[in-house]
Amino acid sequence: MTWTEQTLAALPVKNGFRLRGESMTRLEVFSDAAFAFAMTMLVVSVGSIPHSYSELILALKNVPAFALSFAQIAAFWVFHRNWSRQVGQEDKVSTFLTLLMIFIILIYVYPLRLMFSSFFHFVSNGWLPSEFLITNAREMANLFIIYGVGYVGLTSVIGLLYLHAYRSATTLALNTVETLLVRRSALIWFAQVCTGFVSVLFAWLMPAYIAVYAGFVYFFLAIAIPLIYYITGPRIIAAQSELS
Repeated sequence: MTWTEQTLAALPVKNGFRLRGESMTRLEVFSDAAFAFAMTMLVVSVGSIPHSYSELILALKNVPAFALSFAQIAAFWVFHRNWSRQVGQEDKVSTFLTLLMIFIILIYVYPLRLMFSSFFHFVSNGWLPSEFLITNAREMANLFIIYGVGYVGLTSVIGLLYLHAYRSATTLALNTVETLLVRRSALIWFAQVCTGFVSVLFAWLMPAYIAVYAGFVYFFLAIAIPLIYYITGPRIIAAQSELS
């Protein structure tokens, strides 16, 4: 679609961004269906319906692992939806990256729950159940490597989607504020890519008794993301004032 000042003026605005993707596209419908299928796979993987009180309690102990897996997949669905609403791109690059994201999600959906259930089994000293048992610290560290590879893959895809939108600023007719917002989003996602990569290296290279703490590397994001907002904020505010 060719954007003009007339068509852009008719768009709803949210957080300083004119929402170019309010209309559902076939790509977005397909991605929504794929995410729904991934959620279904999570539910199916829980097992059979409990037939006794003890089986019910055992099933309820699987809730923490299911909840974290559900939250992880739902978060990436929300992030992709936000990108789709803001940018509304459906060219070859965007289509490829979206399909790549779905591919990674469908590969990792079942291992994701197994990794979380193994983690909770490990830290609860066996009180929480797991179909996939961890017997030593090295195996726990290897789980962080598997998780980190998937995390790096998914965050890379979202980051590349925003980078593609940034490079397509002219085609999308992004104003100064929107361009800066897209750039900030790309920086945030690539900060997550770097964090996941460092966590993988930490789990891979460190001795096993230290490598099990690779998950704590992700706490760096609590510093990195607010720092990106702090650095980019003044320029965005100034651009908003100029547009006003």
